[in-house]
Amino acid sequence: MKYDLLDAEIHTGWLIRNYTEQNKIAGFETLPRIQRKSEVEKYRRAELLKLQKSPPAQKLLKQTKKNYEQTKYYSHLTFAERNSFVLEVAQVIGNWGFARLFAECVDKIFFDPFRAPKPVDEQAFEQIVSRVEQYLSIADSGSESYGLLIHDNNQTVAKRHTGLMKEFHKRGTFWIKIQNIIETPLFVDSSLTSMIQMADLCGYALRRYLENNETILFDEVFKRADRRAQTVVGVRHFSTP
Repeated sequence: MKYDLLDAEIHTGWLIRNYTEQNKIAGFETLPRIQRKSEVEKYRRAELLKLQKSPPAQKLLKQTKKNYEQTKYYSHLTFAERNSFVLEVAQVIGNWGFARLFAECVDKIFFDPFRAPKPVDEQAFEQIVSRVEQYLSIADSGSESYGLLIHDNNQTVAKRHTGLMKEFHKRGTFWIKIQNIIETPLFVDSSLTSMIQMADLCGYALRRYLENNETILFDEVFKRADRRAQTVVGVRHFSTP
């Protein structure tokens, strides 16, 4: 493969952060990729050993181990290469004419928990369910269209969202009756399911656009936002007026 990432999980947030140890390896960008990986692993082993010998650094040791574990499959790529890879994936998503993007982005500063009937994550989930149901109910496929929600696995969220979905099937959401979404969400491990990884990239792109005004990934994935005529109806930003 172009980036030597066969079978690696595409976790956007970990892919395109700065790996400080790469900056400390002389001539890192000019090294062959296999040597880059070897040098990074050698540096990381030394860093972990140093932290293990310092009792006050145990909290930092735990976080450092997590950082290294999450980025070990990408350490042979430079920062520029990792950014190029993610952009190329975003461009592929942007060209998926068959795909539709649905998202609910909530500014927690503007969100008033005392006036809202549900916590922010549950209200966002209800919004997504309602828009997907609306899309399926009017999809121009020549026959009835049905869909299944697939969710990144999380024990706490799984139980709560499964319960919510059962209620939606019984009573509908605030906006629409559920007739085209099948069953409750299917929860899967993102490392084994590439489409969850694509959804993660879209979520990252939306967040970075709204929080930092970064447009390079957003401009690609936003092409897939569900629209009616020229109006975007699948993606909403709940924020200040």
